[in-house]
Amino acid sequence: MNEKEKDSILAGRGRPDDPVDNALRPTTLGDLIGQTGVKDNLLIQIKAAKQRGEALEHVLFYGPPGLGKTTLAHILASEMGVNIKVTSGPAIERAGDLAAILTNLRAGDILFIDEVHRLGRMVEEILYPAMEDFALDIVIGKGPAAKSVRLKLPRFTVVGATTRLALLTAPLRARFGAIYRLDYYDTDSLAAIIRRGAGLLKVPVEDGGVAEIARRARGTPRIALRMLRRVRDYAEVEAGGVITSAVAVAGLNMLDIDHVGLDDLDRRVLLTIIEKYDGGPVGLNTIAASVSEEPDTIMDVVEPYLLQLGFLDRTAQGRVAARLAYEHLHKPYTRPDGQPSLFNGE
Repeated sequence: MNEKEKDSILAGRGRPDDPVDNALRPTTLGDLIGQTGVKDNLLIQIKAAKQRGEALEHVLFYGPPGLGKTTLAHILASEMGVNIKVTSGPAIERAGDLAAILTNLRAGDILFIDEVHRLGRMVEEILYPAMEDFALDIVIGKGPAAKSVRLKLPRFTVVGATTRLALLTAPLRARFGAIYRLDYYDTDSLAAIIRRGAGLLKVPVEDGGVAEIARRARGTPRIALRMLRRVRDYAEVEAGGVITSAVAVAGLNMLDIDHVGLDDLDRRVLLTIIEKYDGGPVGLNTIAASVSEEPDTIMDVVEPYLLQLGFLDRTAQGRVAARLAYEHLHKPYTRPDGQPSLFNGE
């Protein structure tokens, strides 16, 4: 993933200027906006675990970045009244690293592993018995004198988060007792999140400004709050500090984000497919080379939202620009039979 993608305001992944979001995170399920189905299931799971006096079952959250997987892990710890240890798949390089973490957990504690699909094979082998039997198998010594020792661990909960469920190995996925998908948020939920964030940041904002930010936030709370902070900066410098509809439009236009949330990279990808490859199908690597970006950037950052909007189709032959993309970019649409259409209600 290149530096430009990391710095994009529309990248769902965390950025260096995002720690302020920690203060805006809800701490209970009651405070969490959206994801109603997931919340209802988690509430039952938490109440049942408390009634039995047990630790939560292992939980896996998956879905695009920025939808609240980390927030939910912290909420689970808060609701259960236990400590949470936060790490990530790439950070646990050796089996010994994981063993050190596991032996420091207390009964009921939550171990949150972000990007859990990036755990190494040897690390996963240590994690399997820890999740299933709450035991840590270690080998002492080398050669013929080596012996295996099993250490008992307190009952704890692993909460995993991944943006790529398909990359999770089947044995690891099977050890999670509850698996939840997080979906993109609707504009009403995003508007409520923006209002809450504006209140915590003490930013005066009108309903029109809230609606404008929510409309362009790509269904992602992290992006919505990021936009709120950027528009707040614009409002304080250029508009007396109040975020109105006009101020939000002007601020987001300066960031080159259009009225449906597309930025320059999104538009370049669509224009490349339409203008250079006659609407597709065209392969991911070809698109990435044409716009001078990494394939992972296109697949993780650009495609999910374009697919959600119906601007892009994935086929066995490659990516295809849909009719709505032509319409949005004011390009004449060529039907599959080769005849042009100018959106005249044919």
